[in-house]
Amino acid sequence: MSDKRSPARRPTMKDVARHAGVSQSAVSFALNGRPGVSEETRDRVRRAAEQLGWRPSAAARQLSGEGAATVGFVLARPADTLGVDSFFLQLVSGIQEVLAERHLGLLFQVVEDVDDECAVYRRWWAEHRVDGVLVVDPRTDDPRPDLLDELGLPAVVIGGAPDERHPGLSTVWADDAGAMASVVDELYALGHRRIVHIAGLPGLAHTERRIRTLRAEAGRRGLAEVESVTTNYSDAESAAVTRRVLGRSAPPTALIYDNDVMAVAGVATAAELGFSVPADVSVLAWEDSALCRMVKPWLSALSRDSVEFGRTAARELTALVDGGPARTVRVPVPRVIVRDSTGVARRG
Repeated sequence: MSDKRSPARRPTMKDVARHAGVSQSAVSFALNGRPGVSEETRDRVRRAAEQLGWRPSAAARQLSGEGAATVGFVLARPADTLGVDSFFLQLVSGIQEVLAERHLGLLFQVVEDVDDECAVYRRWWAEHRVDGVLVVDPRTDDPRPDLLDELGLPAVVIGGAPDERHPGLSTVWADDAGAMASVVDELYALGHRRIVHIAGLPGLAHTERRIRTLRAEAGRRGLAEVESVTTNYSDAESAAVTRRVLGRSAPPTALIYDNDVMAVAGVATAAELGFSVPADVSVLAWEDSALCRMVKPWLSALSRDSVEFGRTAARELTALVDGGPARTVRVPVPRVIVRDSTGVARRG
């Protein structure tokens, strides 16, 4: 008679749900720190998981050779614009914080364009390199959601609007339209009627939402001298556009920049041209950061918790990987922080 015994079966989320007397969805919400269950239920689920010896499924799949315990993150942007982009640095910080708690790795890759990004997803899927992916910079004509649906790869789209066509993908989104409306409200109240929005990359969904909202807000107020100009997010292109628009016979009295680095470059360029900020031209940055408080004048900016944005996205992805349902989660609308770079519009 052999003493060899069959290996013990690892407990699943279904086992935890049965033990706690709740649904599997409630277990997913409770174990991933997501809203949707009471604190009493959350405590009961955690106790059940501890009693059963349950561990996150991604780590379990790695131990059994069936998974990677790794999350993928591909960025299709010019590499030379990333090191100074405070939003992505904070976003990744929040993502990594949650992944570290779950003992998950982050596989990061920078590529030239979306086609290359799709190729990376196909390769990762075929090689079982990742358990899920975080998708950024949604496009207006985006092939990635269809591909991820086809592959069955768990994914969270960061910054996208709710998408009923891809119910298997989770979305974490911010109201760019509402944020732009609040910026226009602030500048309009200060008397600004000639406003230029120095935007980021064309074709990005959030860029297009901001442009459309600015146009709509200008139309609602009867403002004819309001426009958006797209760039690659770099300080060099920001400076070039700033130089061009301030060189007009009737230059704008307010400039909105789509990130903090572009705004700092804009302030420096305005000074070179003899413009005083905010006496001659007001400046507002879309992303707040320490950089906005390292220049003179301090920059007015849209503030949001980018680290928490990353945490939220990572929690949603780990929940999907654990078998939870896809969800759409909206983060708070960024708010305008008024500092020294915005003031009453000059006459003329």
